[in-house]
Amino acid sequence: MKYITVFLNLCLIAASLVAQPNYDFTKLKREHLGRGVIAIRENPSTVAVSWRYLSSDPMNESFDIYRNGEKINKHPVKDATFFQDTYAGTEPALYTVKAVKGKTEGSYQLPANAPAGYLNIPLNRPEAGTTPSGQSYFYAPNDASIGDVDGDGEYEIILKWDPSNAHDNAHDGYTGSVIFDCYKLNGQHLWRIDLGKNVRAGAHYTQFMVYDLDGDGRAEVVMKTSDGTVDGTGKMIGDADADYRSQQGRILTGSEYLTVFNGLTGAAMKTIDYIPERGNLMDWGDNRANRSDRFLACVAYLDGVHPSVVMCRGYYTRTVLAAFDWDGKELKQRWIFDSNNPGCEDYAGQGNHNLRVGDVDGDGCDEIIYGSCAIDHNGKGLYSTKMGHGDAIHMTHFDPSRKGLQVWDCHENKRDGSTYRDAATGEILFQIKSNIDVGRCMAADIDPTYPGVEMWSLASGGIRSVKGEVVKERVRGLSCNMAVWWDGDLLRELLDKNIVSKYNREKGICERIAIFEGALSNNGTKATPCLQGDIIGDWREEVLLRTADNTALRLYVSTIPTDYRFHTFLEDPVYRISIATQNVAYNQPTQPGFYFGPELKGTVFRGCKIPKK
Repeated sequence: MKYITVFLNLCLIAASLVAQPNYDFTKLKREHLGRGVIAIRENPSTVAVSWRYLSSDPMNESFDIYRNGEKINKHPVKDATFFQDTYAGTEPALYTVKAVKGKTEGSYQLPANAPAGYLNIPLNRPEAGTTPSGQSYFYAPNDASIGDVDGDGEYEIILKWDPSNAHDNAHDGYTGSVIFDCYKLNGQHLWRIDLGKNVRAGAHYTQFMVYDLDGDGRAEVVMKTSDGTVDGTGKMIGDADADYRSQQGRILTGSEYLTVFNGLTGAAMKTIDYIPERGNLMDWGDNRANRSDRFLACVAYLDGVHPSVVMCRGYYTRTVLAAFDWDGKELKQRWIFDSNNPGCEDYAGQGNHNLRVGDVDGDGCDEIIYGSCAIDHNGKGLYSTKMGHGDAIHMTHFDPSRKGLQVWDCHENKRDGSTYRDAATGEILFQIKSNIDVGRCMAADIDPTYPGVEMWSLASGGIRSVKGEVVKERVRGLSCNMAVWWDGDLLRELLDKNIVSKYNREKGICERIAIFEGALSNNGTKATPCLQGDIIGDWREEVLLRTADNTALRLYVSTIPTDYRFHTFLEDPVYRISIATQNVAYNQPTQPGFYFGPELKGTVFRGCKIPKK
């Protein structure tokens, strides 16, 4: 048998590979996914077609593929969710994938003269502007997220446009306003939201959550707003004449709101005061908003059933998380965690430039891994390692032989270096101390000769195994930025800028296997895509990048054949939320709440024998 049938909702590989997050999938409110059919031209004579295999499909489901109504496969496709069609035509072609047993289907229209390797999504670029100090600026596509805003089972793209004068909190200066657009994959522009002059542009100011929070089948968009924000219908929030910008271009006073926007229309459905309020700036550590305006956000299943949105402020000193539930009409506060509260002092100063979410303690409800500490689903502190702030963090089931989830984190304090810990208890499993600010770390299963997910950082002394062993001390071309499942085997590839590379253990190098010519990454040396993840098609991941002229997005899709089939990663809550939180501050790659890699080979998974080769 050449295929793998993976039920992500059970995540049981064999008796030794157990104890994953304990979600009750009979109650958990999730998206209703469609077939996700995509057709991408591989070359002038070949089109690659791929689609989703869903947990609702029968175990022995097979598929037929049609081009313009004509069946093009000789036998039902049962060993993959990928098919190569010999088609040299330049006319549009409608590809339809039909499930033989389930009778469901999905289609995709391949455009005429479609480009090779990617889906082109034209953009409506905002006009350039000028600041009060006379500085000109222009717009470029930046971070993106996905959500099914119209309820058809397929994703739309919510895109943040950053002005060229966006600033880090540490820097003075005016910025242009932050703008959000929603696009369908065919380039149809659904709406535009302008956050206005009272929301500063930069990686740490605007974290936007896109998720179906009320269970109506359509995603909402939640983010911080202020007086002067214009929603997708042209309606103004608050006082249009208010201008809270200082002569240094900072925003130290004035209104701060939290708004839930309709994902289909961009209309502001509910606006409340942002919690926690700014208050006295010095309570956060300085008087210029470098500390007070450090924001994070996430989505979490805090009750094990419904997704909540959690808005966060502060991580260098005071740390506050506020959880809200949206029922379609009201935004109700669930809880607030504040490190200023008695007994919570150890949680101050522990946050990262990002966070992770998942059921780490097996109670079926999500916890929030907030850098060096964890907040329980009930808004109480779970633990703090007291190792302080860091720039990058990864959480998944690293070690197939160990119970539960683990965390790989790097620290900025020039003391604690890089740490690998138990996600549920904070127990340090191994540590590589360092006297430098360790600004980057990465985790991906790239070496089949060592069990589990490998990890490395700027000060880890090379690639490390889950036991702390040095897998390889020096690897040429090894990046610490992003990762992607691309080539169709069970190992992961690395993504840096517009390049996908694969680790070659024998040569001690990372070899380039894909270069996305004409496309650029974002966020300076972070070199991150607009988005990376399993957005459409089979179980592998796509890479969303902007064009060099900032006029379009390109969704790159792997056209490499694969003999494996899996239920889409999107059905795993830990993975899906990792997409929703990817835009938060310093972007981190997706990771599932279960082990995925070569250790799956040779096991029996849900009655299916996984081949050793």
